[in-house]
Amino acid sequence: MHGVPMTTYIEDLVEVLAQAGDRPVLRHEGTDTTGAALLAEIRRTARALDGLGIGRGDLVALLAPNTPEALAVRYAAHLIGAAACYLSVPPDPQRRAAMIAQFAPRLVVVFPETADLLPPVDAVVASVGPGAGLRLDELAAPESDAPLECRARPADLAVLISSGGTTGVPKGSRRDFARYSAMTATPPDPARRQLANGKLAYLTQVLVDQTLLGGGLVVLQDHYEPEATLAAVARERITHLFLVEPQLFGLMDHPGVAAADLSSLQAVTHIGAMAAPVLRQRARRMLGPVVMHTYGASEIGIVSALPPAEHDRPSRFRCAGRIVPGVGVRFRAADGTLDRRAGAIEVRSPAVAQGYTNRPVEEAEHFVDGWYRTGDYGCLDEEDMLRILGRRSDIGELGAVTPVQLQDTLCRLPSVRYAVLVADPETGVRIAAAQAWPGGAVDVADCRAAVAARYGEAVAASLQVVPMVAIPLTEQGKPDRVAIRQSAAARC
Repeated sequence: MHGVPMTTYIEDLVEVLAQAGDRPVLRHEGTDTTGAALLAEIRRTARALDGLGIGRGDLVALLAPNTPEALAVRYAAHLIGAAACYLSVPPDPQRRAAMIAQFAPRLVVVFPETADLLPPVDAVVASVGPGAGLRLDELAAPESDAPLECRARPADLAVLISSGGTTGVPKGSRRDFARYSAMTATPPDPARRQLANGKLAYLTQVLVDQTLLGGGLVVLQDHYEPEATLAAVARERITHLFLVEPQLFGLMDHPGVAAADLSSLQAVTHIGAMAAPVLRQRARRMLGPVVMHTYGASEIGIVSALPPAEHDRPSRFRCAGRIVPGVGVRFRAADGTLDRRAGAIEVRSPAVAQGYTNRPVEEAEHFVDGWYRTGDYGCLDEEDMLRILGRRSDIGELGAVTPVQLQDTLCRLPSVRYAVLVADPETGVRIAAAQAWPGGAVDVADCRAAVAARYGEAVAASLQVVPMVAIPLTEQGKPDRVAIRQSAAARC
């Protein structure tokens, strides 16, 4: 993590794209976009947005696919000093409408792939390509692509990054241009070839910006699918891949992984759940010495990292690596006092978000005196590496058996391919959603016996094992905690 940059990220990006010229910077469905072409589209679109009265202090929200056109609209908004937000897509229109009302954009931009997902909104709607409202692409087409002075100022609102919204309306964590520029600051890396197949609404947007700022190439895919990911890695000579943990496990267990050409990979970064050590070890065995484990979130960026080279002993597979320079981590005990080694994790850095837009209760709960309270328990191990123990709501008191420990016990059984632990807040029962290997079945009795042998009969008695054909996932690709609880309740 670097300090606060002297210029905004969008000024730096314009310079990088201008220097790139005819070098491809984006690839989508086999078509390249050069730095010069992307910069020209950004400038034309910026002038079109300016013509609509969009400027500093306004928010442009995008219901967007992973395409160069979607990136150009976002960068155009930033160039004229407006904020931008890629919208997540909660499963029901009511939550989508509530999210958009909460974010209060001046303009919502849709695309042919996403226009049907837009609920009625109290905002101007524009489309890129056929769709509802104004045709932003048609307004931009006759505009000049001459240089345009950047209007963004460090203290102007830059981005809202959506949460997954698994338990309600997604929250939008906000950053000004200074904070977002710190979040995206990265050393030059022109050899980087980043596959971006996660939703732009989440951390994928940061990886895209970092890759472009570093002089690399971004290969855009519209969604994650294991076979398509393996094919893209081989075809495009991908060096960097970012997956949430269920996607990582789906990739490593795919039947085609043994024959896939993964020789170009330098780092497969995974984030977003509490991975059992045995699963992380299997990932390294199946994908090679390229697996990189990180701890972070949309509100805090990357807090710690365990690079591939440091996965060199069994104890390392239980931790999330060393805390990134410039990031402060502290722990709060149950009585509210601070502890040097273990407790509820709090984070501070130049890249931490400044709050939640129009969510004062949640903002007051999590953003306190410049620190973000993550809701996770953690500790420093004997090497001063950060170890994530699980969600505070899933553990209860520090010192109890953690979800990671239980998942690891279950995933070592021959009948269990993958397991996720979720606590029921009303009953205190721990729900173990257990997925079998293809063609097999989860042995529930074996699961209980293994937990009892390792942690005692009381822990085993508090566990409800729920066999599942597949672990339900959110739009973001993380385990769907609400769906898991609902499935467990239906079996009672």
